[in-house]
Amino acid sequence: MNPLESLGLGVMHRIDPERAHRLALLALRTGAVPLSGLVTSPRLRTQVAGLSLANPVGLAAGFDKNAEALSPLSRAAFGFLEVGAVTPRPQPGNPKPRLFRLTEDNAVINRFGFNNEGMEAVGARLAQRPRDAVIGLNLGANKDSEDRPGDFVKVLEHCAAHLDFATVNVSSPNTEKLRDLQGKAALSALLARVLEARDALPRPIPIFLKIAPDLSTEELADVAEVALSAPVDAVIATNTTLRRDGLLSRHKDQAGGLSGAPLFDLSTRQLARLAQLTEGRVPLIGVGGISSAGEAYAKIRAGASAVQLYSALAYRGLSLAGDIARGLDRLLEQDGFATVAEAVGTGIEDWL
Repeated sequence: MNPLESLGLGVMHRIDPERAHRLALLALRTGAVPLSGLVTSPRLRTQVAGLSLANPVGLAAGFDKNAEALSPLSRAAFGFLEVGAVTPRPQPGNPKPRLFRLTEDNAVINRFGFNNEGMEAVGARLAQRPRDAVIGLNLGANKDSEDRPGDFVKVLEHCAAHLDFATVNVSSPNTEKLRDLQGKAALSALLARVLEARDALPRPIPIFLKIAPDLSTEELADVAEVALSAPVDAVIATNTTLRRDGLLSRHKDQAGGLSGAPLFDLSTRQLARLAQLTEGRVPLIGVGGISSAGEAYAKIRAGASAVQLYSALAYRGLSLAGDIARGLDRLLEQDGFATVAEAVGTGIEDWL
């Protein structure tokens, strides 16, 4: 982290976290944030679901919900970007305050509730996207929708022409009953509709599925079975958790999804279990608690073909993406791996 970035983070942590997030996006759009540029090497280049990535370190959905900063983010060392979640109609989300820093825990709790400007506004921005980046969209459903699977389809059909992949998000804890769609029958029906719509597109794109970390052993097995039979092109493991084990911050009992350092072990265990269940037949993307190259490497060895960051950026800054990519390159070289793909799943047993 450079001195300017350290100073900026110090200022941001003195103000309301949601306002700080908006200011961070503004700083990106106005060029006030130093950017790492492309970080790649023969070891870091990899393929996930047919997508060619310069490195396996991605930006998770939620940071740029409305696709406002695609151009600068594409120069911030990420191998791929995921924006959203986006719903068919704009919606304000849950009442404020709805974002909380848990500084003592290096964590964040949010209960945004899919606040976004809707598919029309986001689709217009995606149409102006940088073409040299890999960009996906997290699909969401409106809170008052009577047909949530239909909402996923609407957003996909409206935005797909400007996307490299789309993610079906049934794992946010902040939209009532959304996680009910992770049940075997509901998930199968949902994915059937989304994949049918995808296959009818002029240019079909990969469809990813994002799951919660709080699934039981039986529920995770059902998700694995559905993901393989659908089939989806990748699974993102995982979203935020409702657990609150061992937290120290005064905000620990706030409602919402917990992300950041406390999520690392739980999400990595679920990732490894999913890798075991799917036997390498579907690519996995590891998310949850990554704040160092070592943690990114642990996710890869637990079965992830790529990883995503978000909450750690609030504590370590945007330069973290480049730091992790360069550190990951060194770790792969140190252990004798010629590529990321060679390392995927070599440490699954450590988490089972």
